[in-house]
Amino acid sequence: YHRGNILFLYSAYNRFDTAYFKAVCCLFGKLRGVEMNKKIILSKKRSVRLVKSILRAVFLVGVGFVMLYPVLFMLSNSFKSVNDTLDPTVVWIPSGFNLFSFKTALELLKFGESFKNTLLIVLPCVIFQVVSCLFIAYGFARFRFKFRNLLFGLLIFNIIVPTESYMIPLYVNLKTMGLLDTYAQFYVQALLGTGIRSGLYIFIFRQYFINMPKELEEASFIDGCNPLETFIKIMVPNVSAAILTVTVFSVVWYYNDYSLTGMLLNKNFPLSIALTGVSTSLGNQLQNMSGLTTGSDIKLLSDSILSAACLITALPLIGFYAVVQKYFTEGIERTGIVG
Repeated sequence: YHRGNILFLYSAYNRFDTAYFKAVCCLFGKLRGVEMNKKIILSKKRSVRLVKSILRAVFLVGVGFVMLYPVLFMLSNSFKSVNDTLDPTVVWIPSGFNLFSFKTALELLKFGESFKNTLLIVLPCVIFQVVSCLFIAYGFARFRFKFRNLLFGLLIFNIIVPTESYMIPLYVNLKTMGLLDTYAQFYVQALLGTGIRSGLYIFIFRQYFINMPKELEEASFIDGCNPLETFIKIMVPNVSAAILTVTVFSVVWYYNDYSLTGMLLNKNFPLSIALTGVSTSLGNQLQNMSGLTTGSDIKLLSDSILSAACLITALPLIGFYAVVQKYFTEGIERTGIVG
């Protein structure tokens, strides 16, 4: 009897051990299959990540080349001597440090006078434009008046419509007012909120004022401030980031403007207009230089001097942006401008 029980238990143990072994083998196979699938998925992810990194690098290098090529071309050509310019073996790196192109460009630009004229246009216009856009934007954001939505729609329409489409009526109006060929015409437009890109600046300030809590104004009214005092003492200090952003944009657009100043001025030209006259004056001057026998030689040297003139014109803006770059970036982040 006992022997039969022992044989039964032994056979049951053997059956159990076999089943356990099979279960372990099956589980191990599944785990191994899962691990293999994980390895395949990880390898695929690494491959996709590598391809994305390569494509991103190619895109950034391409964009960087497109953006930096004109600057590098200007720097290379500006410091070339006459011999380097006419030597086909000198492509990017000049054989020596030469300032001939810069001296000629400064003379043709009449840099001192042109830069003074530029400052006489840019500085007052930027100040007037920022102040007028602040007042107009605050009115649109905080006050309710008749035809407010209609007027704001016209403002948005002014952003969309290019300046060239209303140049003729603008010219006629300024001529009727007797402001043509004076800097006062730019000041008047900036004061009235119709300067270069004023519609965009009003929109930026309006969005900023709308997002500010009304409790600030209510607290100032309780303290006895009137709307003007509230605007000057409470609202304006809180939009300093937007003011800096708009100021930078305004300086750049007034400094680089060519179409409006070229149409409204006949004398006392700023740098943007003086730069366009360099090529005309340059052709007559280079024809009288000795050693230039062919038209290709004149063109090569002309390109070198024009590059120096462009670099000289851009340097004030580059210096200005280098000073305000940190605060300008913070202002862009806080105002939410994209693109």
